[in-house]
Amino acid sequence: MHPNYRAIYMTVQRIPPGKVASYGQIARLAGLPGRARQVGYALHALPPGSPVPWFRVVNARGQISQRETTGAANRQRDALEADGVDVDDRGRIDLKQFGWRA
Repeated sequence: MHPNYRAIYMTVQRIPPGKVASYGQIARLAGLPGRARQVGYALHALPPGSPVPWFRVVNARGQISQRETTGAANRQRDALEADGVDVDDRGRIDLKQFGWRA
């Protein structure tokens, strides 16, 4: 495992149900400012069935980021909605209402 991934996973696990955080926010809180892209790589590397709530991480505009994996954006939308987060038809989340204030 990449040495920074553990810090990223621990930070993502702190996001409470019904809230989301941006990749950049997770990077800062994990002590990795400016490494938002690395957060994305770390989340992509999670094994299936991981307890890390990867779906609570969205882009800085409050949108579900497009992925290469077919159906991943829909899985994220479904997981967020099951978590109590409203996602509009364009995959956007109101960060004022659902953004995590760590």
